Amino acid sequence: MDKKYFEQAAAGLRVDVIKEVFKAGSGHPGGSLSATDIMTALYFKEMNIDPEKPDMPERDKFVLSKGHAAPILYAALANKGFFPKEELASLRKLGSTLQGHPNMHKVPGVEMSTGSLGQGFSVSVGMALANKMDKNPGRVYVLLGDGELQEGIVWEAAMAAAHYGLSNMCAIVDNNGLQIDGNNDDVMRVQPIDEKFKAFGWNVQVIDGHDFDQIFQALENARAEKDRPSIIVAKTIKGKGVSFMEDKAGWHGRAPSEEEAQKAVKELGGEW
Repeated sequence: MDKKYFEQAAAGLRVDVIKEVFKAGSGHPGGSLSATDIMTALYFKEMNIDPEKPDMPERDKFVLSKGHAAPILYAALANKGFFPKEELASLRKLGSTLQGHPNMHKVPGVEMSTGSLGQGFSVSVGMALANKMDKNPGRVYVLLGDGELQEGIVWEAAMAAAHYGLSNMCAIVDNNGLQIDGNNDDVMRVQPIDEKFKAFGWNVQVIDGHDFDQIFQALENARAEKDRPSIIVAKTIKGKGVSFMEDKAGWHGRAPSEEEAQKAVKELGGEW
């Protein structure tokens, strides 16, 4: 599969995100769109997962620590075959399994219920430590928002992961620079992210989070690391792929109108 395949797959996932959030009338499109290329790489190449055997012991596990970006997780799971794509239209509806934040007890393929920022990352450390103790070959991947790094629990977990040499763990920061209240630097500065994780003993890489060549190379480098946990600081654009959403904090948690949704889908090359 060449890069064009993944770019097209990512465009399709972005269309699904827009439709999900529009039909729900609420949700988080901005951070879902910034993370789409990363999610595409993980679910359609990197991870050892099988929708026919979602609980196989040796599987890789993914935790969406920034649980509000559930629309992109659901889109990836549905397109991978964990549940029918038709269910995406039920996002945030009463009685739906696809709630605003992922529920591990309701949705096949969801490894951890998340939403309280920082906790998904911490649980991922526990998962990786358990795999190491059990000599389980499965790797643990976790996606954080950059605003999430303002949570102290993240740094406690980062310290533990390095202490235990969790080389079977790969964290990815969706570094789009924005959060619900505006620029990260205005709310609570989190930079320099790379230097902080280096100081905590992690293997650190900084990449363009929308360049599949860089994403795949970084994931390969992380697999090759045998002594330390790895983190990929992925520079991204909030709302990526939709011109009027890009780099706008206002689209963190706002649903598009029908006109806006149709325009977004058209820009992405999808069908309404």
